[in-house]
Amino acid sequence: MRLLAAAALAAALSWSAAARAEVASASPGGFLITAETEVAATPDRAWRALTRLPRWWSPAHTYSGDARRLSFEPYAGGCWCERWGDGQSAEHARVVLAMEHEGVRTLRAVGGLGPLQALGVAGVLTFTVAPHASGAKITMNYRVSGDPGLNLDQLAPLVDQVLMEQFGRLGRFTASGSPD
Repeated sequence: MRLLAAAALAAALSWSAAARAEVASASPGGFLITAETEVAATPDRAWRALTRLPRWWSPAHTYSGDARRLSFEPYAGGCWCERWGDGQSAEHARVVLAMEHEGVRTLRAVGGLGPLQALGVAGVLTFTVAPHASGAKITMNYRVSGDPGLNLDQLAPLVDQVLMEQFGRLGRFTASGSPD
């Protein structure tokens, strides 16, 4: 049991305590959420972890309650989708960019995540993975815009909370192979 606790502590420490996240800006017509962390993993490992979204995304934030029902195709036109019983399905986002430039990899998807989908907003989720002295630096930005009558600034803290939970899971999965 002590060995398990020590391993869990080591994994938690390898996901940098320097992780930063915030609602960078918010107005009735939109918001921007940003986060970044450094992980003790190679950039290649961090990229592979990012593209294995069903393995680190929380099942509590899926329609089916089962993250294994998510699929993620990390190339332009690829679907971040979910399929479950009796032909039910959801497209959470569509990948519009997957590229590497000078050692920095970028993955961008468009879509209103979760309840934002029903609001008809435009959402752009961008992840970058870059080399860093400690291994890799992962950055996430989610920019949402829509009708100012939606009062999106009031939704920003809730979206931030859900995304930061997922970002933390990504960091832990990258560092240790487990999102928990």
